[in-house]
Amino acid sequence: MKLNRLIQSIALAGLGSTVVMAQDTAVPDAEDAKVERIRVTGSNIKRTNIEGSLPLTVFSKAEIDAQGITSAEQLLMQLNIAGNSSDNLASNGGIVSEEQRGNNGVSGANLRGQGADATLVLLNGRRVATHGLKGRAVDLNSIPFAALERVEVLRDGASAMYGTDAIGGVINFITKKDYTGAEASAFTDTTEAGGGNIYRANLLVGAGDINQDGWNIFGTLSYKKNETLDGNDRAFSNTFQPERGLSPDTRGTPFATVFNRPASQPNLIGTGLRDPRDGLTVIAINTLDLPGGAGCAAGGDNMGPYDERLWSSLSSRYACAWDYPAAARIQQPQDSLDFISRASFKLNENHSAYVELVASKVEVSKAFEPNQISPGATFTPDTWYPSTGAAYDQVYAALANYFGADQLNYGERIAYRWRCMACGPREIDTETTSYRMMAAFEGIITAFDWDYNVGLSRASSESDSVLGSGYHYTDALKQVLGSGLINPFLLPGQRQSDAGMAALEAASAAGVKLYGGESIMTQIDATLTGGLGFELPGGEIQAAIGADLRREEFKFNGDERAEMRPIFNAPFDNANVLDKVSRDIKAVFVELYVPLHDTLDVSLAGRYDKYDGFGSTTNPKVSFNYRPMEELMFRGAFSTGFKVPSFNQLFNGNTESQYTGLDLADPSTCPSGVASETVPGCASIRPVEIFGGKEDLKPEESEQKSFGVVVAPFDNFNFSIDWWEIERTDTIRSAPRDVLIENYDVFQANWIRDSSGQVIAIDRRFINSGGTLTRGIEVDANLTGEFAGGNWRLNLNGSYIDSFKTKGLEILPYSDNLVGEYVRYYNLPIKWKHTLNLSYVKGDWSHNLTQVFRDGYKDELPVSVRNGSYIPSGWNPDVTSYTTYNYSLSYSGFDNLKFTFGIKNLFDQDPPFTAHQNDFAAGAAWEPRIADPRGRAYTLLLEYKFL
Repeated sequence: MKLNRLIQSIALAGLGSTVVMAQDTAVPDAEDAKVERIRVTGSNIKRTNIEGSLPLTVFSKAEIDAQGITSAEQLLMQLNIAGNSSDNLASNGGIVSEEQRGNNGVSGANLRGQGADATLVLLNGRRVATHGLKGRAVDLNSIPFAALERVEVLRDGASAMYGTDAIGGVINFITKKDYTGAEASAFTDTTEAGGGNIYRANLLVGAGDINQDGWNIFGTLSYKKNETLDGNDRAFSNTFQPERGLSPDTRGTPFATVFNRPASQPNLIGTGLRDPRDGLTVIAINTLDLPGGAGCAAGGDNMGPYDERLWSSLSSRYACAWDYPAAARIQQPQDSLDFISRASFKLNENHSAYVELVASKVEVSKAFEPNQISPGATFTPDTWYPSTGAAYDQVYAALANYFGADQLNYGERIAYRWRCMACGPREIDTETTSYRMMAAFEGIITAFDWDYNVGLSRASSESDSVLGSGYHYTDALKQVLGSGLINPFLLPGQRQSDAGMAALEAASAAGVKLYGGESIMTQIDATLTGGLGFELPGGEIQAAIGADLRREEFKFNGDERAEMRPIFNAPFDNANVLDKVSRDIKAVFVELYVPLHDTLDVSLAGRYDKYDGFGSTTNPKVSFNYRPMEELMFRGAFSTGFKVPSFNQLFNGNTESQYTGLDLADPSTCPSGVASETVPGCASIRPVEIFGGKEDLKPEESEQKSFGVVVAPFDNFNFSIDWWEIERTDTIRSAPRDVLIENYDVFQANWIRDSSGQVIAIDRRFINSGGTLTRGIEVDANLTGEFAGGNWRLNLNGSYIDSFKTKGLEILPYSDNLVGEYVRYYNLPIKWKHTLNLSYVKGDWSHNLTQVFRDGYKDELPVSVRNGSYIPSGWNPDVTSYTTYNYSLSYSGFDNLKFTFGIKNLFDQDPPFTAHQNDFAAGAAWEPRIADPRGRAYTLLLEYKFL
């Protein structure tokens, strides 16, 4: 077989956007090449690794190590075709959306912005169990990352190959198949500013030569530790930037804010106080912020003035605020232990068998701001600060001095909003134990000269979340507060009484299990592949046929205590308890490789899936590869895909969540739904939002299209450009609030009202919405050369998102293009991402310098800007781009020892500023879906071979 210039140049480039050869592999002579056929992600047919037309990106272990990447989550953050969604631990560190409830400890893979549940994750070509708490996506933390040999990323839909979930693409984590010897490695990733350090150690041992001894067995054990990085550890994590449109929307402060109450609930300030300045009634008053007071900053760290203009709440002009977003951990502490072992046996020259065990245990702890104590349904008048409290007269005097004693009700309790620093930060600890056991046979059926592969596997992911600090039994907490033992009006340097702290400790609910779940998958699969005996001008037609039988099981348990004593603000999920649900999937698939000519081949594939409860679905795929000349190749594909509803989406019970924003208005009287105190009918509302499953949900469907060109005009230069489009219909999501507003006439029933007509709840349970349309272009370019006796390579890999549109109903037109616009919770569709890498290898030395670029976007509008009431002086609607540089140096000149030293974020670039609302997203003035908060860090990897 002749290798033309195009194929040779791509192979020499190493990592490109097609199937690639390992960098250390020599390219065969163009006339005499005889290359082994292999199977790659996205096809069941074995082909030469230089024939593939699939848009496949491959990362070798050496390339991963050179970048100082220690986890699948870090790899996805650098992968340009990965979406920018809330798929990493930092995005789930504090306040999360309803879609992320139960995502404790989860890192997901999200290709092309289609979501973690629409991206298929494989380990050695086969499925693994989804995470135990939600059962919707695979947790990347359970992947044995240190044992990887390479990672293959299929940038195309693959439902015709693998079934459900493979809409955005496929990520296949591939470990070693055999190993003989012993080696150990140690890695450290230490930040210059402190906090967030990462450590990893790995041991690999193997014995037996599969060809000489007929067997091989190896095992690898890895331990990884991520240390805590708190929001307060980084100066950019600061929401007190009101001139730029960002200020914390809370009046719950470490030095409490005095609040009004209705006339039916007597309290110190009654229904509010008239301001002597202009007669305005104020309802939230922090005595530190009164004229002549010490100022909000005197109340302690992270305290400052509440920006009443920014939040359109002039009645809070004397309130203070506290930087609660900065109180969240921005790198969660993580301890993980993973193990993989594989035993392979050569049965004879044509048949072999292997068994494989993969297991992991991951412990993650998230922590965020202490509970806020506010007067209301829970904290009734008997819990408010009594007149016998030590600080009562002090607060009364400060108020009387400015407002006048005649406005106050001396002797009545003080209603207040307070951040309970004495309670401690709220902490949730999650432990996930995962495993996959697999046995497989593979070989050649000599009578037909066909390959076969048959496997049986069982995988499980079991998780439990437990309350840590910061949570207290409601009845005991109310009693402590009402007694006056706890003083909410302490200044820095002052401390609670021993009796008060002892009472709080006695009320602690630490150690109570929130919930737990387990996702189980059992699979039997078989594939046959070989030639059909029909020769075409381009070669023999190849075929693959197979079957896939799976059982998916899921169970979720909530509060299992015999006595369900209420715990204040504990995020139990009892409404979603599932004793055990399961479904069976039966599938058959076929694939044909048709080489019509030396320059043109076509691949046809189809898969039929039958799901319990959903009927059946058939999904085809057709792709082609056309090489009109030696330097040019065209490729393209069309396929359909599907995604069945998860168990949660089907069977979740109803849960309620209080809407805490100040920007929502009743669309029946305010068509825009944007709250404004100056527009009649547009008063702010804070209804309950109802979330839950629906058993009548239909599967999602999709169409994927792609067309690309690969050009290699010179032996040392090639580039590829691939256009793609994904259109999804009947997408399953919680009913979007903006859709319910914009189409109020259709969704009036979703706005639940009381007898007076006031909105008290919004039904946002899962629906099959209209769909999404996403288009983009991916580019990859490689240039190689020689310099000073060494070899260099320059690679540019980039992703351009041209369109991202949604529609709430099938009958509606698509929305405006959302690319470059801020999107809450889900994928943040920035226009352009790229990595530019320069590598140089000479002898035992190798250097790598990488630029990582993430485009800017339009920021979320602050409430006052959105309703037009106030525009801060420094408000900038544009979030700037984010560029970092990483460098590494490797040396392998020592016997059995190799070291790699690196610097991440070489110029210590901070994440760009963003004013997004922190009641709906993590990140205090920065975006965890885009940026790395750790700053400059130094890495060192040592690898030593004993045998």
